[in-house]
Amino acid sequence: MNAPLRRVGVAVMVLFALLFLNLNYRQVVKADDYRTNPRNNRVQATEYERPRGKIVDNKGNVLADAQATGDSLKYLRTYPGGPQYGPVLGYKPVNLASTKLEKLNNDFLIGTSDKQAADRIAGMFTGKEPAGGNVLLTLSKATQDAAYKELGNNKLGIKKGAAIALDPSTGQILAEVSMPSYDPNLLSTHDTKAALANYNTLDKDPNKPLLNRATSEVYPPGSTFKIITSAAAMTADSSLTPDSSVQGGEFYQPPETSSFRIKNSHEGICPDSITLKQALTVSCNTVFARIGVEKVGADKLKSMAQAFGFEQEPRLIEDQERNYCGIVASHTGSMTAGTDNRVDPPAVAQSSIGQREVKMSPLQGAMIAATVANGGKQMRPYIVDRLQNSDLSIADHTEPKLLRTPISDGVAQELQTMMFSVVTSNDGTGRSARISGLDVGGKTGTAENGEESEDHGWFIGFALKDGKPIVSVAVFLENAGKGGSGEAARIAGLIMKAYADEKGIR
Repeated sequence: MNAPLRRVGVAVMVLFALLFLNLNYRQVVKADDYRTNPRNNRVQATEYERPRGKIVDNKGNVLADAQATGDSLKYLRTYPGGPQYGPVLGYKPVNLASTKLEKLNNDFLIGTSDKQAADRIAGMFTGKEPAGGNVLLTLSKATQDAAYKELGNNKLGIKKGAAIALDPSTGQILAEVSMPSYDPNLLSTHDTKAALANYNTLDKDPNKPLLNRATSEVYPPGSTFKIITSAAAMTADSSLTPDSSVQGGEFYQPPETSSFRIKNSHEGICPDSITLKQALTVSCNTVFARIGVEKVGADKLKSMAQAFGFEQEPRLIEDQERNYCGIVASHTGSMTAGTDNRVDPPAVAQSSIGQREVKMSPLQGAMIAATVANGGKQMRPYIVDRLQNSDLSIADHTEPKLLRTPISDGVAQELQTMMFSVVTSNDGTGRSARISGLDVGGKTGTAENGEESEDHGWFIGFALKDGKPIVSVAVFLENAGKGGSGEAARIAGLIMKAYADEKGIR
């Protein structure tokens, strides 16, 4: 064979080899991607051939269902709760990608999960089509109703915000609300043109209704971060207690600056000498800025924040893939300056009161309050409680799990004392959160958000009964302005009251 023919033969062999490799790549490596692609017509036909499993709350109230249609796609995904649950559940559209819990639990909801293998094998002998399983959530209807109602009808008319409530002893998410919200029924319709138009409208909305502000966004925490600063100070110095006298004053000028000063929100609230508890009660910026710089320092402050979960996103979602819904990590930012990255005292002072580059999600705020309420033990948050087969047997369930222990029980008890004072004292900034029959503690936060924007309003807190943790909560009102933190405290109190009443605890 002459050289040209050999070259042609080699080229043909190479082309066949490449074709073989590409075929294997598509049939083996990419098989699952093609099989599960929502634009695959065969996948669509299969998924809509039988009813998709239900998503229900902790009392069995249906939050997502399948309705028979009589058209080519035999079942329509419906959401009886509409916007109240949209940011949590996500949606299951025909041609668009699923989101949130609908996406994460898709295989189980349509009956193709590995956990349902036994049902599918049995169906081969009985001729029975495999049915979708149900997803049982930890959400409490009364708590979710209160959070959605009170947040949406807040007295300041704020249109953006979030609320989230946890069981401190288990980590169960009891309520999760984000506003503005959206109606997932608009996206699950079988009218694909209408669904796409609705999606484009929501996606382009500057208020971001598709964003779950409770878990998927971070904001300056303001004075709620003083809980972290207090925890760091009392952990570093065991002689420091709620009744310890600390230096206050009208302003604090950090070292290495001649013009920068930290001031309090109002004149006269912070005398030159004040107890640590009273400083938290009235929210003295000067006290906690000084403590952060002179008693704690940048390293210990960042370390304590990280111990509570800041900058720890991977640990938060560890081994709970079906619960993960775009959770983002809170962070403390930089506290250094210059090319040598030296510690910058003004940066530490600002960070110690939850400003500068410190950012926190409402979920993180609720976890901080829950940790204090639970004696320093932080439980892993979760929202999927059980996976239920079509025959109502349980295929899987989530066990409560200790996530981390950032503070000792002793420090937690001292923080409880201080946070109780914020709510129970007549001059406490969180007194609007009081609940008859329960011991409520918390911390307000007014977070600066740029010179041209109104301040954010925060409240994080908890309720105890006979010393036992009942519920923790975080409420966030975006750009709320004057009175925002007080309104957040009022809403938080009503959310916690709703859960306590549902449980018959008060």
